Amino acid sequence: MGRQLGLFSFHDEAPGAPFFHPRGAKVYNRMIDYSRHMQQHDYQEIKTPLILNESLWKRTGHYDNFRDNMFFTSTEKVNYCVRPMNCPGAALLYGEQPHSYKELPMRLSEYGLDHRCELSGVLHGLFRVRAFTQDDAHIFCTPAQIADEIKNIIKLALVVYKKFGFEKVLFALSTRPEKSIGSDAQWQAAEKDLHDVLTSMGLVYKLQPREGAFYGPKIEMKIEDAMGREWQCGTAQIDFNLPERFELEYVDADQSRKRPVIVHRVIFGSVERFFGIVLESVKGHLPFWVAPIQMRILTITDDQQEYATTLLGNLNKSGYRVEVDKSGDQISAKIRRAQVEKIPWMLVLGKKEQENQTITLRTVDGKQQFGLTLEVLLEMAQKINSFE
Repeated sequence: MGRQLGLFSFHDEAPGAPFFHPRGAKVYNRMIDYSRHMQQHDYQEIKTPLILNESLWKRTGHYDNFRDNMFFTSTEKVNYCVRPMNCPGAALLYGEQPHSYKELPMRLSEYGLDHRCELSGVLHGLFRVRAFTQDDAHIFCTPAQIADEIKNIIKLALVVYKKFGFEKVLFALSTRPEKSIGSDAQWQAAEKDLHDVLTSMGLVYKLQPREGAFYGPKIEMKIEDAMGREWQCGTAQIDFNLPERFELEYVDADQSRKRPVIVHRVIFGSVERFFGIVLESVKGHLPFWVAPIQMRILTITDDQQEYATTLLGNLNKSGYRVEVDKSGDQISAKIRRAQVEKIPWMLVLGKKEQENQTITLRTVDGKQQFGLTLEVLLEMAQKINSFE
């Protein structure tokens, strides 16, 4: 569908790295715009480097535990790693200056481009790639704030998934693995926090013993698509590791210095992968609000071209993604092409519409509404184009 709908493609020159075409980039950017909108009041967005010194990854533990999945480069006899994840950059930013308990929780979000060296045999469309963007966030908080932060993450995830049509969300709680860091007390408290949040929200979850990360327990969120398939997307992970390795601190109310806890959070997981999940779930019929081309203007004869141009300008000024079919084809062929390309709205203009300055709206499912004014059309569009 990516190639058929002109959304994305892959090339041998960059295996596992999607090329987003103009239409695909519109969908991709719209997804991120929505994500930004949903966290605009609670998160501060940051941007950290793609390539960092190899010593940093040895410090974090990724070099020892994740090296086979990392890309490397060097310059001036210094070795660097192409980041497979964004968390070290956020930790470096936090550690630049002292922090008070009054600043916590500090929620830093980042749409970070990451690279992982996946074997060529497992690469699969947008679902398994080497280059991807995580809708990441790292929340620096006190132990007492963990439960509320996890609850807010789950609430956000449920709203986001519903917006894309995913009503069924499955939860899992992954607990301490055999190899781990942190004290027994830390793990017990963190696992209890996660359990209490899930039960207090009335969420049934699957227990996954010993499947947590070595640095802390986590909640996993799986969505079910229209075909009944389950996809792992969101996670909320508690981290005792990075605060220790980076010697991160905050000054508590009694003036003592304490370690913050980091909560790692993604909602989409990988923007590319979530794009693919949505695309397959709706069989290419992307919702109006995220569709790359929301409306296409179809003229019955060339006499309506001037009216079409005026209408195009008005709709573009209103912020909609619209184009005109300028081909000389019959109207039936224009409609058929728009249906194949899964354009949500077709605006049909004939002699009658031109004389009355109205529009015939034909939706992709074949339903029609006649005699609509531009004002009425815009009111209809506004209701389904909002992020709310």
